[in-house]
Amino acid sequence: MTNIALFDLDHTLLPIDSDHAWGAFTQAIGWCDPAEFGARNDAFFAQYQAGTLDVHEYVRFATEAVRLRGPEAAAQAHRRFMQEVVRPAILPAARELVERHREAGDRILIITATNEFVTRPIADALGVQELIAVRLARGADGWITGDIDGVPSMREGKVHRFEEWLGANGLAWDRIVTTFYSDSMNDLPLLEKVTHPVATNPDPRLRQVAQERGWRILDLFNQKK
Repeated sequence: MTNIALFDLDHTLLPIDSDHAWGAFTQAIGWCDPAEFGARNDAFFAQYQAGTLDVHEYVRFATEAVRLRGPEAAAQAHRRFMQEVVRPAILPAARELVERHREAGDRILIITATNEFVTRPIADALGVQELIAVRLARGADGWITGDIDGVPSMREGKVHRFEEWLGANGLAWDRIVTTFYSDSMNDLPLLEKVTHPVATNPDPRLRQVAQERGWRILDLFNQKK
Protein backbone atom coordinates (compact mmCIF):
# COMPACT_ATOMS: atom_id res chain seq x y z
CA MET A 1 0.00 0.00 0.00
CA THR A 2 1.13 3.53 -0.79
CA ASN A 3 0.53 6.22 1.81
CA ILE A 4 -0.48 9.56 0.35
CA ALA A 5 -0.88 12.83 2.23
CA LEU A 6 -3.16 15.26 0.40
CA PHE A 7 -3.33 18.92 1.34
CA ASP A 8 -5.67 21.65 0.31
CA LEU A 9 -3.75 24.93 0.21
CA ASP A 10 -5.72 28.06 1.09
CA HIS A 11 -6.74 28.27 4.77
CA THR A 12 -5.32 24.77 5.19
CA LEU A 13 -1.55 25.07 4.76
CA LEU A 14 -1.78 28.84 4.36
CA PRO A 15 -3.76 31.11 6.71
CA ILE A 16 -4.72 33.18 3.65
CA ASP A 17 -6.53 32.57 0.38
CA SER A 18 -3.73 32.84 -2.18
CA ASP A 19 -6.10 33.46 -5.09
CA HIS A 20 -7.85 36.34 -3.33
CA ALA A 21 -4.52 37.66 -2.03
CA TRP A 22 -3.04 37.65 -5.55
CA GLY A 23 -6.01 39.70 -6.73
CA ALA A 24 -5.46 42.19 -3.91
CA PHE A 25 -1.77 42.33 -4.79
CA THR A 26 -2.51 43.20 -8.43
CA GLN A 27 -4.60 46.09 -7.13
CA ALA A 28 -1.74 47.26 -4.93
CA ILE A 29 0.73 47.35 -7.83
CA GLY A 30 -1.68 49.22 -10.07
CA TRP A 31 -2.63 46.48 -12.50
CA CYS A 32 -6.37 47.04 -12.12
CA ASP A 33 -8.91 49.52 -10.81
CA PRO A 34 -8.98 48.99 -7.04
CA ALA A 35 -12.65 49.77 -6.49
CA GLU A 36 -14.06 47.70 -9.34
CA PHE A 37 -11.64 44.79 -9.05
CA GLY A 38 -11.81 44.70 -5.26
CA ALA A 39 -15.59 44.50 -5.21
CA ARG A 40 -15.68 41.71 -7.80
CA ASN A 41 -12.82 39.83 -6.11
CA ASP A 42 -14.63 39.94 -2.77
CA ALA A 43 -17.89 38.83 -4.40
CA PHE A 44 -16.25 35.84 -6.04
CA PHE A 45 -14.58 34.87 -2.75
CA ALA A 46 -17.95 34.98 -0.99
CA GLN A 47 -19.41 32.75 -3.73
CA TYR A 48 -16.56 30.26 -3.22
CA GLN A 49 -17.21 30.15 0.51
CA ALA A 50 -20.90 29.58 -0.17
CA GLY A 51 -20.19 26.82 -2.69
CA THR A 52 -21.82 28.72 -5.59
CA LEU A 53 -18.75 29.90 -7.52
CA ASP A 54 -18.68 29.56 -11.32
CA VAL A 55 -15.01 28.67 -11.53
CA HIS A 56 -14.76 29.31 -15.28
CA GLU A 57 -16.09 32.84 -14.88
CA TYR A 58 -13.81 33.42 -11.91
CA VAL A 59 -10.65 32.22 -13.65
CA ARG A 60 -11.31 34.49 -16.64
CA PHE A 61 -11.63 37.39 -14.21
CA ALA A 62 -8.69 36.42 -12.00
CA THR A 63 -6.21 35.93 -14.86
CA GLU A 64 -7.15 38.99 -16.93
CA ALA A 65 -4.43 41.26 -15.57
CA VAL A 66 -1.82 38.53 -15.97
CA ARG A 67 -2.89 37.82 -19.55
CA LEU A 68 -2.69 41.49 -20.50
CA ARG A 69 0.71 42.06 -18.88
CA GLY A 70 2.40 39.03 -20.44
CA PRO A 71 4.66 36.30 -19.08
CA GLU A 72 7.74 38.33 -18.15
CA ALA A 73 5.89 40.97 -16.15
CA ALA A 74 3.65 38.30 -14.61
CA ALA A 75 6.60 36.23 -13.42
CA GLN A 76 8.32 39.29 -11.98
CA ALA A 77 5.16 40.34 -10.13
CA HIS A 78 4.65 36.85 -8.75
CA ARG A 79 8.18 36.76 -7.35
CA ARG A 80 7.38 39.96 -5.48
CA PHE A 81 4.04 38.49 -4.35
CA MET A 82 5.85 35.48 -2.94
CA GLN A 83 8.35 37.64 -1.07
CA GLU A 84 5.89 40.19 0.30
CA VAL A 85 2.70 38.18 0.86
CA VAL A 86 3.10 34.41 0.73
CA ARG A 87 6.40 33.59 2.43
CA PRO A 88 5.55 35.62 5.56
CA ALA A 89 2.24 33.71 5.72
CA ILE A 90 3.85 30.23 5.69
CA LEU A 91 3.81 29.33 9.37
CA PRO A 92 6.06 26.77 11.11
CA ALA A 93 3.07 24.60 12.01
CA ALA A 94 2.27 24.06 8.33
CA ARG A 95 5.86 23.24 7.41
CA GLU A 96 6.10 20.83 10.34
CA LEU A 97 2.91 19.02 9.33
CA VAL A 98 4.18 18.48 5.79
CA GLU A 99 7.57 17.41 7.11
CA ARG A 100 6.05 14.79 9.43
CA HIS A 101 4.44 13.11 6.44
CA ARG A 102 7.65 13.37 4.46
CA GLU A 103 9.63 11.74 7.27
CA ALA A 104 7.02 8.95 7.41
CA GLY A 105 7.72 8.20 3.75
CA ASP A 106 4.33 9.38 2.49
CA ARG A 107 3.84 10.79 -0.99
CA ILE A 108 2.83 14.41 -0.58
CA LEU A 109 0.43 16.19 -2.89
CA ILE A 110 -1.18 19.63 -2.80
CA ILE A 111 -4.61 19.68 -4.44
CA THR A 112 -6.18 23.12 -4.79
CA ALA A 113 -8.94 24.97 -6.59
CA THR A 114 -6.57 27.89 -7.18
CA ASN A 115 -4.88 28.07 -10.58
CA GLU A 116 -1.40 26.78 -11.33
CA PHE A 117 0.09 30.23 -12.06
CA VAL A 118 -0.59 31.35 -8.51
CA THR A 119 0.11 28.05 -6.73
CA ARG A 120 3.12 26.40 -8.39
CA PRO A 121 5.64 28.72 -6.71
CA ILE A 122 3.78 28.33 -3.39
CA ALA A 123 4.01 24.55 -3.57
CA ASP A 124 7.72 24.90 -4.33
CA ALA A 125 8.15 27.15 -1.28
CA LEU A 126 6.50 24.46 0.85
CA GLY A 127 8.83 21.84 -0.62
CA VAL A 128 6.00 19.97 -2.34
CA GLN A 129 6.76 18.83 -5.87
CA GLU A 130 3.42 17.24 -6.76
CA LEU A 131 0.62 19.72 -7.35
CA ILE A 132 -2.90 19.40 -8.70
CA ALA A 133 -4.26 22.88 -9.43
CA VAL A 134 -6.60 24.45 -11.95
CA ARG A 135 -4.79 24.07 -15.27
CA LEU A 136 -4.79 27.15 -17.48
CA ALA A 137 -5.36 26.76 -21.22
CA ARG A 138 -2.71 28.27 -23.45
CA GLY A 139 -2.95 29.75 -26.91
CA ALA A 140 -0.74 29.29 -29.96
CA ASP A 141 1.74 31.77 -28.47
CA GLY A 142 2.11 29.62 -25.36
CA TRP A 143 0.53 32.21 -23.06
CA ILE A 144 -2.60 31.71 -20.98
CA THR A 145 -5.98 32.45 -22.56
CA GLY A 146 -8.19 32.80 -19.48
CA ASP A 147 -9.88 29.46 -20.06
CA ILE A 148 -9.45 26.30 -18.00
CA ASP A 149 -7.72 23.25 -19.44
CA GLY A 150 -9.68 20.11 -18.56
CA VAL A 151 -11.63 19.54 -15.38
CA PRO A 152 -11.09 22.20 -12.70
CA SER A 153 -9.83 20.83 -9.38
CA MET A 154 -12.80 22.09 -7.40
CA ARG A 155 -15.55 20.25 -5.48
CA GLU A 156 -16.21 16.94 -7.34
CA GLY A 157 -13.46 17.96 -9.76
CA LYS A 158 -10.87 17.31 -7.06
CA VAL A 159 -11.92 13.66 -6.98
CA HIS A 160 -11.73 13.50 -10.78
CA ARG A 161 -8.30 15.12 -10.98
CA PHE A 162 -6.93 12.98 -8.14
CA GLU A 163 -8.15 9.85 -9.89
CA GLU A 164 -6.43 11.06 -13.06
CA TRP A 165 -3.24 11.45 -11.02
CA LEU A 166 -3.64 7.97 -9.56
CA GLY A 167 -3.99 6.46 -13.02
CA ALA A 168 -0.95 8.35 -14.32
CA ASN A 169 1.06 6.98 -11.38
CA GLY A 170 -0.11 3.37 -11.72
CA LEU A 171 -2.19 3.55 -8.55
CA ALA A 172 -5.83 2.95 -7.59
CA TRP A 173 -8.01 3.54 -4.55
CA ASP A 174 -7.61 -0.05 -3.33
CA ARG A 175 -3.81 0.29 -3.36
CA ILE A 176 -3.47 3.48 -1.33
CA VAL A 177 -4.01 4.84 2.17
CA THR A 178 -4.95 8.51 1.97
CA THR A 179 -5.03 11.36 4.46
CA PHE A 180 -6.63 14.59 3.25
CA TYR A 181 -6.38 17.91 5.08
CA SER A 182 -8.91 20.58 4.12
CA ASP A 183 -10.66 23.57 5.64
CA SER A 184 -13.56 23.80 3.21
CA MET A 185 -17.00 22.32 2.79
CA ASN A 186 -16.27 22.55 -0.94
CA ASP A 187 -13.90 19.62 -0.45
CA LEU A 188 -16.50 17.31 1.05
CA PRO A 189 -16.56 15.01 -2.05
CA LEU A 190 -12.86 14.19 -1.65
CA LEU A 191 -12.97 14.12 2.14
CA GLU A 192 -15.65 11.44 1.88
CA LYS A 193 -13.47 9.32 -0.44
CA VAL A 194 -10.18 9.25 1.47
CA THR A 195 -9.12 6.88 4.24
CA HIS A 196 -8.46 9.58 6.83
CA PRO A 197 -10.27 12.92 6.40
CA VAL A 198 -8.91 15.74 8.56
CA ALA A 199 -10.97 18.91 8.87
CA THR A 200 -8.17 21.46 9.14
CA ASN A 201 -8.99 24.98 10.32
CA PRO A 202 -12.49 24.06 9.13
CA ASP A 203 -15.18 26.49 8.12
CA PRO A 204 -18.29 26.30 10.34
CA ARG A 205 -20.19 23.91 8.05
CA LEU A 206 -17.27 21.51 7.69
CA ARG A 207 -16.59 21.63 11.43
CA GLN A 208 -20.16 20.54 12.07
CA VAL A 209 -19.93 17.69 9.55
CA ALA A 210 -16.61 16.57 11.05
CA GLN A 211 -18.08 16.55 14.55
CA GLU A 212 -21.12 14.58 13.42
CA ARG A 213 -19.01 11.98 11.61
CA GLY A 214 -16.22 11.71 14.14
CA TRP A 215 -13.56 13.01 11.79
CA ARG A 216 -10.35 14.41 13.19
CA ILE A 217 -10.35 18.21 13.54
CA LEU A 218 -7.03 20.03 13.39
CA ASP A 219 -6.86 23.73 14.23
CA LEU A 220 -3.39 24.08 12.82
CA PHE A 221 -2.98 27.82 13.15
CA ASN A 222 -4.13 27.93 16.76
CA GLN A 223 -1.23 25.78 17.88
CA LYS A 224 1.63 27.32 19.82
CA LYS A 225 4.60 27.96 17.57
